[in-house]
Amino acid sequence: MPAAKAARRRPPKPHLRLERDCPAPVCGVDEAGRGPWAGPVAAAAVILNPKKVPKGINDSKVLTALARERLEGEIKAKALAWAVAFASVDEIASFNILHATGVAMRRAVEALGVQPVFALVDGNYRFVLPCPVKTVVKGDATSLSIAAASILAKTARDRLMAEMDDVYPGYGFAEHKGYRAPVHGEALSRLGPSPIHRMAWAPVKIALAGGDPMLAASDFWDDAPTLF
Repeated sequence: MPAAKAARRRPPKPHLRLERDCPAPVCGVDEAGRGPWAGPVAAAAVILNPKKVPKGINDSKVLTALARERLEGEIKAKALAWAVAFASVDEIASFNILHATGVAMRRAVEALGVQPVFALVDGNYRFVLPCPVKTVVKGDATSLSIAAASILAKTARDRLMAEMDDVYPGYGFAEHKGYRAPVHGEALSRLGPSPIHRMAWAPVKIALAGGDPMLAASDFWDDAPTLF
C-alpha cells in the first residue's frame, strides 16, 4: 500500500490546534464512568504545558491500561495544572447522571491550581463551569488537553473501583469497573445490589425484580435522556 494512502487511513491523533484558538490558560475536561451500573462518575481537568506535552496522549479508550498508567504519571508531572473529582452514587441518584457529571467536572475545574479562563469539554452538552466553555464532539480524539483529562479521569476511577472490589467482594469490580459484563450480571442477580450500585439503572431494577440484568435494553434508567 502506498505510504500516502496508508497515512490517509490512519485515525487522526489529538492536537493542540483548538487550545491555540482559545484564550489561555485553557483546560481540557472529560469524564469517566457515565455508563456503569455501579460506582461514581469521575471527571478530570488538565492545563497542558504546550512545551512539555507527553508523547502518546490519546483518547483513553484506545490506550492500554499500561499506557494509561504511564501517561497518567507524565501528565501529572508535566502539566501546568491538573485535578480529578467525583460525583457520588447518591449524587447521581439525586441529580441524574447528566447533571452529576457536570458536578464532577465543575469540582475538577475549581480544584485546578491554575484557574483557566476557558475550557474545552468533551461532548455536546455545555455544562456550567467556572469559565466559558466550548464543547467538542469526540474531543478526547481531537484535543490533547481533553485526551489528557480522559486519561486522568479513567485511571482515577479504575483505581477507585479496584479498591471497591475489596470493600464489596464478589461483584468483580476490579475486573469490569462497574460496567456491563456477564460476571457482573451474574453477581448482581446472586448477591443483589451493593451500596455503590446505581439503583435507578435499568439493569439493577431488573435484577431486583428477579430478571437477568444483561437483558436490559439500556444501561441507564428507564427514562434516561439522550446524552452527549
